[in-house]
Amino acid sequence: MTIAFPQTRLAIFLWLALFSCTSQKSNNKEMISLLSTVAASENSVNNSFASETKYAFYDSLLKKAVIYPDSATAIYGMANTLLELGQEEKAIVLFEGLLKSLPPTMLTNQKLIMKNLAIAYLRLGERKNCIYNHTGESCIYPIANKGIHVNKQGAEKAIELYKALLKYDPYDMESKWLLNIAYMATGEYPHQVPAPFLLSLPGADSSVAIKPFTDLSARVGLNIKNQAGGSVVDDFNNDGYADLITSSWSLQEGMHYFINNGNGTFSDAAISSGLKDLTGGLNMVQTDYNNDGWKDIFVLRGAWKGKFGKEPNSLLKNNGDGTFTDVTKEAGLLSFHPTQTATWADFNNDGWLDVFIGNESYGYDDINPCELYINNTDGTFSEATVKAGCDVVAFVKGVTSGDYNNDGWTDIFISTLNGKKILLKNEGVVNGFNHFKDVSLKAGLANNNTGTFTTWFWDYDNDGWLDILVCGYEFTKSLAWYSAAQAENAPIGNSGKIFLFRNNQDGTFEDVSEKSGLHTIAFAMGGNFGDIDNDGYLDFYLGTGNPQYTSLVPNKMFKNIAGARFADITISARVGNLQKGHGVSFIDLDNDGDQDIYIDMGGAYAGDAYENALYVNPGQNNNHRILFTFQGNQCNRAAIGARIKITFTENGMQRTIYRDVNSGGSFGANPLMQHIGTGAATVVDEVVIQWPGTKTTQVFKQLPADVVYTIKEGNPTFTTTRLNKFNFNSVTPNIIDCFPAAKAAVAGK
Repeated sequence: MTIAFPQTRLAIFLWLALFSCTSQKSNNKEMISLLSTVAASENSVNNSFASETKYAFYDSLLKKAVIYPDSATAIYGMANTLLELGQEEKAIVLFEGLLKSLPPTMLTNQKLIMKNLAIAYLRLGERKNCIYNHTGESCIYPIANKGIHVNKQGAEKAIELYKALLKYDPYDMESKWLLNIAYMATGEYPHQVPAPFLLSLPGADSSVAIKPFTDLSARVGLNIKNQAGGSVVDDFNNDGYADLITSSWSLQEGMHYFINNGNGTFSDAAISSGLKDLTGGLNMVQTDYNNDGWKDIFVLRGAWKGKFGKEPNSLLKNNGDGTFTDVTKEAGLLSFHPTQTATWADFNNDGWLDVFIGNESYGYDDINPCELYINNTDGTFSEATVKAGCDVVAFVKGVTSGDYNNDGWTDIFISTLNGKKILLKNEGVVNGFNHFKDVSLKAGLANNNTGTFTTWFWDYDNDGWLDILVCGYEFTKSLAWYSAAQAENAPIGNSGKIFLFRNNQDGTFEDVSEKSGLHTIAFAMGGNFGDIDNDGYLDFYLGTGNPQYTSLVPNKMFKNIAGARFADITISARVGNLQKGHGVSFIDLDNDGDQDIYIDMGGAYAGDAYENALYVNPGQNNNHRILFTFQGNQCNRAAIGARIKITFTENGMQRTIYRDVNSGGSFGANPLMQHIGTGAATVVDEVVIQWPGTKTTQVFKQLPADVVYTIKEGNPTFTTTRLNKFNFNSVTPNIIDCFPAAKAAVAGK
């Protein structure tokens, strides 16, 4: 893949960087070599994501073509692959040439080419404005202020084409949506949009006042530009401050690792840690598989690629010295199935974390069962899927774990594009083996066949019982159609619907999506939850999209209103990025008391790479929070699965809040440190921790809020910490600490 640098200085910086830090490449050479081999095997014209190979194929067809239809077909294929490669100007030349040479009788083909030409122009406008001249407001829906294109040519050309298309077909919902987006990009929405094609923005919920977030990723140096990928925000060097690791699904792009310096700046440690050489990974999650107190990383690869997705996952051991070593093979976790989702939990309650992996099966000729690996407590794992009764075969897109029936055994929920919503009840250890039972039908989860993607367990209403959120999805159709249809209140079915299942506390769930206000569509790929205003109720943010370029729809955020309903606050919070959204993490990165949101942006093609975003919370009120870091002794060291019950008095009323220790959703990872809002209360009356496995409890009373508490299982005392607070707008980014030569080069501008 060719990378074009907008500034020569940046190219010099990157060249110097390669020689300024010591790489840990030798530690991971076996996995690096394997990934390289797999990447080469994917260069097939039958792989829809191998754009360069497809272009060469169409070029060869063109050279062989002797009659018009054959040459036109080849040119059309070349133009589309150029668009996938991010070469919009070249694609435009080919599309326009096709239009000029097309016989006037071929109206259907004309409209198809016009649609491709229109999106090529719109993409060109995004590249020249949102990528080359990126601002914190670029591509935020509705596009306004500094997000309006300075170079309007691309959007203006797209407007002409979409208006022409809508003359042919006034009910073309896809063109109608994209026409409105193009007018926003030129700053002419809504007043210049032809009345028959004007789509109105949804009105703000007057009962919810939200201060807008600001994307400060560029300011902090975390505006990584990559294709679709995952994000984990957690403390990987045990200094108390959350670091950031991201991945890309492309086997041509390595991982990124930014160490938090504790002063508002970050140091790029991708090369020195050995992570830069490890490519691929649509998603990842943190774990502590060997109970050594250092958070490890599990990288998931191959999703969406079908038979070309036989990519290995990676278990990356944190060596505690700033480096990571791939131990996949020696741990017994090496397998080759397309996936992007896994959940770590102590399923057999032996004090060590196991892992369940959800794989993608594409049909009878491409079967990839889900996998369960039980920790052998010596750094290795044993595959136990069939014996455990969880060898699910489906197009799995999300898995999550939690104890939904409060019996002390961690259960599994599986989200699939096949429409199955599968709840596996953990029946404990039977005859020496963990065993799970499919209770989906009994639980009331098997009555809807809508395909779904991202999911999680959570207690959204604070009743002490885990509920389930799972998001509908569609990847074969442009999402622009659905967005326009919803704006016009047209029927769209369940595609893209957000499903909220409330726990009835008797083993069954009730679909409360509509009554809780989740009647909108989202088409979520990534997502996670947190508490943006410290009121003690969990809110959530969704990254949306699908591989199609026309699926230019906003990410969405929803605020939890006292556990009774949810309000769509996307527009007022200014977080509705129109580009493809993937791994999501909630984290108070500036330690000012409220949670910010980091999201890995970018699509499936090289031409769809985009900058990641860090939406910094300005502070919604004067509410407080309490933070906990737990360390297991009898249970797993990371205390994943621990249950927390906190009680406090707010404005004379006693309140109780419940949380589970986990990383949140199935695509993106929050820190394992628990951030729990306490509203106006400055003191927590009581904290009850139930440790996983043993179910033993510890109780602490009268804990002041706004403090980090480190609690160790079985220890009646605790330690406290107050993290440095900083303002990202007042610090100088310092992301090249390990590149002194590069720093000097940049300074010499």
